[in-house]
Amino acid sequence: MAEPFSLKDHLFNAESIGELAEEYAAGLPGFDAARFQQETLAGFPERALMERLDWIADCLEPHLAADFPTMAEQLEAMMPPPLDPRLRDDDFGRFIHAVPGILAVRHGLENHRERALDLIHAATRRFSMEYYIRPFLNRWPEQTLARLSHWVEDDNYHVRRLVSEGTRPRLPWARAVTLTSDQTLPLLDRLHADPTRYVSRSVANHLNDIAKKEPDRVVNLLLGWEKSARQDGKELAWMTRHALRTLIKQGDAAALDLLGYRRDVPVTAQLTLEAQSVAIGGALAFSLQLEAPQDLPVMVDYRLRFARPGGKEAEKVFKLKATQIAAGQNLSLRKSHKLKGDATTFTLHPGKHGIIVQVNGVDVAEAQFDLTAA
Repeated sequence: MAEPFSLKDHLFNAESIGELAEEYAAGLPGFDAARFQQETLAGFPERALMERLDWIADCLEPHLAADFPTMAEQLEAMMPPPLDPRLRDDDFGRFIHAVPGILAVRHGLENHRERALDLIHAATRRFSMEYYIRPFLNRWPEQTLARLSHWVEDDNYHVRRLVSEGTRPRLPWARAVTLTSDQTLPLLDRLHADPTRYVSRSVANHLNDIAKKEPDRVVNLLLGWEKSARQDGKELAWMTRHALRTLIKQGDAAALDLLGYRRDVPVTAQLTLEAQSVAIGGALAFSLQLEAPQDLPVMVDYRLRFARPGGKEAEKVFKLKATQIAAGQNLSLRKSHKLKGDATTFTLHPGKHGIIVQVNGVDVAEAQFDLTAA
């Protein structure tokens, strides 16, 4: 598994593990904090981020009761205070507080489902349990979904977010879930009007996942939410853009129409590259001139066509600008796109490359350039 962050040495250092050991000692009488810290840190160097979380659980487990109900009580007693409920967004928590979720799966999944879900409910108010609810959804889908149906109404927004984030079809770095959109969309329908951006962002991300397989269903659902007017208008507009971002990149007509980006108005484009040859590690700089016969909201994206080994090609879409063209007026845009040679997700190869500009999902201009070795 690829590491989701490059900050493991920052997240799992002596200071953070020392703080964790103190929290454990405060909730578990007789806990040897110094020994735990020493043993835990000694096992970190050869482990990746997610493996380090399992290792912390390994080091804590011998200090806990063997029977899970008692273990769960101990873990709850050792938890830090909940995350600040006054915040509205991006309060994910600290990775070192993932241990209750790990142990809930290890020891509660088969024979103590309800108690394990109680533990996850408490733990997600300290650190998101989105990775650890998923084994329960796969093993006990009906029973776990019944729990989530109650959590939709929870007073704590972290619990409400878990309902959406934990059931996402394509949650990054997480194991797959065997749920269908028929099972998850009723939950999203109840969550979409949530007043907290942390929740509504998760709903939008969840819809974006579904849209990759069921685009029409997502567009129709968003249309229904617009008509129901249960969510603040500006927030729903933001959610809609976020939920449809993949479909917009693909030029999906229904998604573009929902956002007000017309495909039937002709747009004249002139694309100019500042250089015909760019070295790996350099930047592709280009300018774009756009005109339309009438006032027109536009979503301007560009695709880079990469040369791959063996004569193959690959494309990737990038956002440029969402703006407005005034009738008969020239809209000028410029971009400098860094062509990183050390990117971890995509390896660049020298050869003939291309750039294609699309406006409201329609290709309007194209150019080629040579990518050379650094």
